[in-house]
Amino acid sequence: MSENDTHHIENDPQYKGLNVNSGIEQPESVSNDSVKRFLKKKRKLLSVDEYVKGILKGDITLLSKAVTLVESSKTEHQNLAQQIIAACLPHSGNSVRIGITGVPGVGKSTFIEALGKFLTNRGEKLAVLAIDPSSERTKGSILGDKTRMEELASDHNAYIRPSPSAGSLGGVARKTRETIILCEAAGYKNIFIETVGVGQSETAVHSMTDFFLLLMLAGAGDELQGIKRGIMEMADLIAINKADGNNVEKAEMAKVQYKNAIHLFPQKDSGWNPNVLTCSAYNKIGIEAIWEQIEKFRKQTVDSGYFYRKRNEQATYWMHETIEEQLKRNFYDHPEIKEKVKVLENYVLSDKMSSFIAAGELLDTYAKLK
Repeated sequence: MSENDTHHIENDPQYKGLNVNSGIEQPESVSNDSVKRFLKKKRKLLSVDEYVKGILKGDITLLSKAVTLVESSKTEHQNLAQQIIAACLPHSGNSVRIGITGVPGVGKSTFIEALGKFLTNRGEKLAVLAIDPSSERTKGSILGDKTRMEELASDHNAYIRPSPSAGSLGGVARKTRETIILCEAAGYKNIFIETVGVGQSETAVHSMTDFFLLLMLAGAGDELQGIKRGIMEMADLIAINKADGNNVEKAEMAKVQYKNAIHLFPQKDSGWNPNVLTCSAYNKIGIEAIWEQIEKFRKQTVDSGYFYRKRNEQATYWMHETIEEQLKRNFYDHPEIKEKVKVLENYVLSDKMSSFIAAGELLDTYAKLK
C-alpha cells in the first residue's frame, strides 16, 4: 500500500474492486486577477465634466455616484464633489423642497410613497432623500427606507436616496443640501426630505426646505403634549395620518385640537396660515388635498416674494454652517491638537483642570499654530 493509499481505507486489499483515484487540483473559487480588475474599476473616478453631463441628462447611476462623493469624508472625493456642485448650481433651484417629519410610527414612508405616486402618476419627477438614524455606538445605519417604498422605488420618475444621519443635527445628513442641488440639476422638480423624527433639532431640515409638513397620529395620548411647541410653530401644514377605520373619529377630534393650538402661535413671516388636514396614506385618502395645500403655499409665497427671499437666507445660513464645520474639522485634525487633546482630557477626567480652562488652552494653542 502506497503512502498516499493510507489515507483511503477503501483501497485496502480486503476491499477488492474499490479504488479511489486521486482527483485533479481544484481551481480557486475567485480569480485574483478578477478581484484586482474589479477593485481597480471600482476605485476609478470620472472627470467633473463626465459627472455633470450625466447628471444634467438625468442619469441616475452618475447622480448616485456624485452623491456618494458628496457624502464621502475623503479629501479627494470632497474636492471633486465641490467642483461637481459648482457646475450644477446654475441648473438648480427650480423645484419645491418639502421637509416631512413626524413621530416614530406615524407612517412617514407610507405617506411619502402615497404622495410620491400621486405626483409620478401625473408625470412629475420626484427625488426622496430619506435620512436614516445612525447608531451612536457603531455609526452604522439600516437604510431601510427604500425597501419600505417598493412601489415608488421601481417608478422611473422617482429617485430614492437613503442616507445616514451620521450624528448630524436634526437627523439631517451632513451633505443633504448639496444633494438637493444635484437632484435639481438632474431634473427633479419635487424634493422630499424625510427626517428621522421630531425634536427641537429639526430646525436643521426647516433651514433647507420651502415647505415643512408635520405628520401626526390621533389616539396616541395627549396630542398637544406629544410634540414640542417649536416644531409645531415651524409646520406649514399638519397632517393627521391613519385616519381610517375606527380611527376616523379620533382623527377629526385631534384635527380640532391642533387647529385651536396653531391659532395661538405668532403669524408667520411668509404670511401663510397653516392648516390641519386628516389623511390615510395606506388607503390613499386625503393625499390630493395635501398636495393642493403645498401648491397653494408655493403660489402665495412666490407672488409675495417670500419664497426666493427665504432661499437666499438659507444659502447664507449654510455658508456660516459650512465655515463652522470646516473650522471644527481643521481643529481636531491638526496633529499637535490631537496630542494635546489626549493630555488635557486626562487632566479633566482626574479633576486637575476644569473643562472650560482645558478648552481655552486648546483654542489658544490652535490660534498660535495658525
